[in-house]
Amino acid sequence: MTSDRPPSHEHRARVDLPEWMRNPTPPRRTLARRISELVERQAGLRAARRSLWRWRDRTRWSESHPGLTAVVSFFLVAATATALVTGTLYLFSLIMSGEI
Repeated sequence: MTSDRPPSHEHRARVDLPEWMRNPTPPRRTLARRISELVERQAGLRAARRSLWRWRDRTRWSESHPGLTAVVSFFLVAATATALVTGTLYLFSLIMSGEI
């Protein structure tokens, strides 16, 4: 008896990779890699780097409270813009009156 199902695995011919893919050249020793290796060798520098990474990846207050941040930012920008426009108009009025 023969089955009507095809074989579960079709054999594919082997693909020969080029030499540069089988044995890639080692990465170049750039200045950045040398500095990184120096930092990894020094325990204090390594700890400082890791703490900097932790600080940079923390959740910021503005990310956890986006609505409140938006409202506070709006009023801060509105107050700053009002102060700048008012100051500009004041200086313009001084110039027009001849006091400056």
